[in-house]
Amino acid sequence: MDNQLLKEWLAAGNTTISNILLRKYRDIGLTNEQLVLLLQLKSYLDSGIFFPDTEEIAKRMGISSADAFQGIHDLIQKNVLTIETEKNSEGKTNDRYSLSLLWDKLALLLVQTKITAQHQEQQIVEKDLYQHFESEFGRALSPIEIQTIGMWLDDDKYSIELIEMALREAVLSQVYNLKYVDRILLNWERKNIRSKAQVEKEAQSRRQKNGPETKRPTDKKSGAKVPLHNWLNDSN
Repeated sequence: MDNQLLKEWLAAGNTTISNILLRKYRDIGLTNEQLVLLLQLKSYLDSGIFFPDTEEIAKRMGISSADAFQGIHDLIQKNVLTIETEKNSEGKTNDRYSLSLLWDKLALLLVQTKITAQHQEQQIVEKDLYQHFESEFGRALSPIEIQTIGMWLDDDKYSIELIEMALREAVLSQVYNLKYVDRILLNWERKNIRSKAQVEKEAQSRRQKNGPETKRPTDKKSGAKVPLHNWLNDSN
């Protein structure tokens, strides 16, 4: 590449394209042609030309001026392009294209996508929780029981981990009903116990206080010995 060509290459500048735009442009309602038009407009903006002539845009894209004008109009209608008017230091007004709405729309789409994914993941985890209860109880949950578990999650804000720990304690005590699990959760709430680590710490503290157990049952899943402790008899 000779020096003159290199100078022209560098003088032309570069246009940076967001991969988010390339991945999500159809999700915000843009066609392939509208994407190309947006990229052409961005290349002008990146070069400091804030209100390029429609005919020049048309020549770049190999379309008529009328089609280029209509394309710009469609982008404005889709709220991804605006024309802003500003005054310069001499008090003269100048028009310029702005892509701010495009970036705002893409950012909103990313937030909504993340929220949807989190909601779907939460639904899967909650479904697994219901199935865990049914597996341990050996029967299907009643509508009232399903509603109760939902209230633990939505109203009481108990974590799924904590609910599963309470279920485990109930099963070890061979009590297979939600009222007992609910009383365990209330007991833990009074003690400000909100996590698995806090449950285990409290159990360890009780073991140290009460001394070694003479006989301990086996956890079916881990095979480890677990202490028998009635959380509902705690006076403190």
